[in-house]
Amino acid sequence: MSTDTVVHPTYGNWRRPRRPGLGPLGLLGTFGVFGGLVLTLLVSLVSLVAALFVLLPLAVVIVPLTVRTQDGRNLYQLLGLRIGWLRRRSKGSQLYVSGPLSTRPGGRFGPPGLLSRLAMSEGRDAYDRPFGVLHHPGRNTYTIVLGCEPDGGSLVDPGQSDVWVAAWGQWLARLSQEPQLKGACVVVETAPDSGTRLANEVLPRIKEDAPAAAKAVMREVVERYPSASSEMNTYIALTYGVLPGQRRRQSEIVTELAMRIPGLLGGLVGAGGGSAAPLSAERIAEVVRIAYDPDIAGDVLDARARHGATGLVWEDAGPAAAVEAVGAYQHDSGISRTWLLTLAPRGTVSSNVLRGLLEAAPNTRRKRVALLYRPIDPATSARIVEADRRAAQFMATSGKGMIQARAASEMRAAEQTAAEEAAGAGLVEFSLMVTVTVDTQEQLADAAVTVRNLQAAARLSLRPADRMQAAAFTCTLPLGILPWEHTLVPQALQEAL
Repeated sequence: MSTDTVVHPTYGNWRRPRRPGLGPLGLLGTFGVFGGLVLTLLVSLVSLVAALFVLLPLAVVIVPLTVRTQDGRNLYQLLGLRIGWLRRRSKGSQLYVSGPLSTRPGGRFGPPGLLSRLAMSEGRDAYDRPFGVLHHPGRNTYTIVLGCEPDGGSLVDPGQSDVWVAAWGQWLARLSQEPQLKGACVVVETAPDSGTRLANEVLPRIKEDAPAAAKAVMREVVERYPSASSEMNTYIALTYGVLPGQRRRQSEIVTELAMRIPGLLGGLVGAGGGSAAPLSAERIAEVVRIAYDPDIAGDVLDARARHGATGLVWEDAGPAAAVEAVGAYQHDSGISRTWLLTLAPRGTVSSNVLRGLLEAAPNTRRKRVALLYRPIDPATSARIVEADRRAAQFMATSGKGMIQARAASEMRAAEQTAAEEAAGAGLVEFSLMVTVTVDTQEQLADAAVTVRNLQAAARLSLRPADRMQAAAFTCTLPLGILPWEHTLVPQALQEAL
């Protein structure tokens, strides 16, 4: 009799980047405190009253930097979000109307918001497969979209899951060495099965001279099967940039991307991605069109099954009308709400921790879970892990009691991260966004309860993307819209805050 025990591998050791500065002040607040104190001391040599007039405004400016939400935002950032929302409402930017009867030039149904600046082109990879390229002229970025059909975790040995996770980690580590890669986005989209594909496969094959009972059974299967099934699509969007000051023709960049696609697809297959292929410009336009108008999902599948193509172009992939509210985004035949990750699971988790979140949710039209990755180059990774290691050692040796115990745990995690990075592992910043689309405003409350239950099972902490629902909805589409690339405040200044 065997006495071997089954060991289920767990995963973890993700850590929020440590903010420089004293406590919650941040680097900018720390400099402000020390500079203000020095100025106050110098003024106090002249007059105590003048020093008081210097100290009070300084306190008014610094105190909002010390009050932070669970996801690390201070009062200035919250105020800036509300001011931005009020400005958009005063300008009418939260409303969007397109088409022949709108005031938009051309009379086309172009995508709104951040997508309005994107231009679509198409190239062919080494296997002569078409792939779409989304170009953002303002940011000078190029995005390709890969589609895959993951094998899934059902009836899979734990050892195989561990191999897939290791291969996925290697694939992410490789992204940090991809020249000029800005970021990656993995989108898992689920929706109730419309039954169009099943009907197109089964109904034409029913013989007229077949027994009546057999024909009745097949038609009943076509009618009832979609109610208990769902469709799942997985997309990976990779966004590349161009060096500042470098002038390259678009055709050269498309050719370079075509040479990279086979290697990227090979890594996905090894990580359990199943059948993987690049998405053509038409397929990308279809994904966007269905996201804004879920009612036409069946028509798109039917047209593709009957004619092999839909003929949809990027200029007509947007909605006819869209309205952004504080907590929702209404578009054509659906209304959506998006949630943002505020806290990753603490401790270690198993490989199936996100299974419930990724599966189709009941009473929803569509649900998208987007994992955003920001690879860090090896040189910067080494500096970050060493800085975290020194900071963790300082906290572990300067605290007492429970604070010292938690600091010691952080020090062990920092030591493990430094050892893994030295052994060749990649360092990646990540986040997660969830978009749920329903039919009516009343169903949003049920969708919120569903997401709350799913996040509890996944050990995540999410918050609604209030006052930026339209932009958050766009970021969950596989189009390479990276949030940190589309902010008014530079990334370096945000980290200092």
